[in-house]
Order: sequence, then structure tokens, then C-alpha cells
Amino acid sequence: MQKITTFLTYTDRAEEAATFYVSLFKNSWIVNTMRAGDSVMSVEFDLEGQRYIALNGGPSFSFAQGFSLYVSCDTQQEIDDLYEKLSAGGQKQPCGWLLDRFGVSWQVIPPILGQLLGHEDPAKAKRALDAMLTMKKIDIAALERAVA
Repeated sequence: MQKITTFLTYTDRAEEAATFYVSLFKNSWIVNTMRAGDSVMSVEFDLEGQRYIALNGGPSFSFAQGFSLYVSCDTQQEIDDLYEKLSAGGQKQPCGWLLDRFGVSWQVIPPILGQLLGHEDPAKAKRALDAMLTMKKIDIAALERAVA
């Protein structure tokens, strides 16, 4: 068991959210579901080796955008697929961010973005930043063209 686990508190859709997330990532599964009678109380799940616990906490809980789940994607196909699936029923936001249908913020980002934004040539880094600021879903080829 990892020492620190991300704990997500939903109003009442913890099981639905965990099942959805597990369906999107290859090496992922539901670890345990805790019930109180007929109701799901919490769901422990694993996404690509990272443990999470989802709790049905009631209507006094909501998510804030100051917290997000960051997904590192190596290919444009992976970005396209995850960004579209995670944002379905939610909201597409600027710079690779999105809000899923459960209210959780995600960042779907390729490692090359950090490399280009941190380019040793400040003019190229600025062009990468300017290009990124025009995007919702990150477009690797457009970033590379902007820097070139």
C-alpha cells in the first residue's frame, strides 16, 4: 500500500466515477468497494499504479479547480482519446485542462509541453507558451510548429 493516497469525495457518484476512470486506463482496476447496507460508501481503485479512494460524502462536498489529476500522455492519439472521453458530459478548458462529468479537474499533457515551455531559447519558449494558450486540447504538432 502506498503511504499517501488521493481521497476524492463525491456527493453520491463515487462508484460510477471509479468505474468510469478504471475503464479509461489500461492497467487499472477496482480494488475494493465498501458498502453500508445497499449503498456504496467508498470505492478504492488503482489507475496505472496510483491508488485512489472515492467516497460518497453527501451534498456538502464538491471539487475545486485548485486540485487536478495530471495525466502524462506520450502521443497525440492518447491525448485525443483521453481528453475527449474524460471531458464528455463535463467541460473542455484551456491548456489541456478539463472538468469531467463528476466535477473533477484533469490535465491531459504530453511531456514535450514542459520541454518546449522550458526551452533554453526564451523566444522559442514564448512561442510555445503563446501556442498553448490558444488551445483547449494540447496539439503536439502545433506546438512543435510554433517553436520551429
